[in-house]
Amino acid sequence: MKYKKIGDILILDNNCPKKDFENLSKAHNVKTVMKINHIQGTKREPVYNILYGSETETVHKENGCLFKLDLSKVMWSKGNNNERLRIAKLVEDGETVIDMFAGIGYFSIPVGVHSNAEEIISIEINPNSYHFLCENIKLNKLNNVNPILGDCKYETPKFKADRIIMGYVKTTHHYLKVAIDSLNKGGILHYHETVPEKLMNTRPLERIMSQAGNRDVELLKINKIKKYAPGVEHVVIDAVID
Repeated sequence: MKYKKIGDILILDNNCPKKDFENLSKAHNVKTVMKINHIQGTKREPVYNILYGSETETVHKENGCLFKLDLSKVMWSKGNNNERLRIAKLVEDGETVIDMFAGIGYFSIPVGVHSNAEEIISIEINPNSYHFLCENIKLNKLNNVNPILGDCKYETPKFKADRIIMGYVKTTHHYLKVAIDSLNKGGILHYHETVPEKLMNTRPLERIMSQAGNRDVELLKINKIKKYAPGVEHVVIDAVID
């Protein structure tokens, strides 16, 4: 049986057979058992079934950070935990960071906790996710995270940054020009994409270069996160934009 434990809630895989969910909750010491059928729309809202219990709000601890969330309202991507910490440890003292598609603070909170960034500008379009982003800033006692409710396409150009995180995989390439235009010279872009394995070493970088205009692009790393689907990888491109 495949499952994810998020705080004190158990998320079962969609293919899990029917079980005694009450005993399952006791075995895993959780208050609620549920399935997330899929995530829908640009606001990344879950379609779900509650199998046992009723409460869907919890606090999850990861990499020394606290994340308050309601799993009936916002998504949680547990498979990216190593990437979230990796990025946080790359941030240098005094940097300004823009976190596009910030969600509840998946990247912003670890950057705030584990780095000495000057400012982290966290942009999120979903009011529910934005609410928990603000809650998590308080929960982790951070004073350098600036939460913004709005569309990255319109909010990002209002700022300049040394590093931009694009931690979303659907249609992310449509936001590349906006991100690159907001990067300071020599700034670093972390661009997420789902890509067929055979195109992994070419398509993401070509997309970045096509939107960079006359600016030079230097590839630092192609980081594989996880399998997204058969033959498709979720990757992150680290690139310097001069």
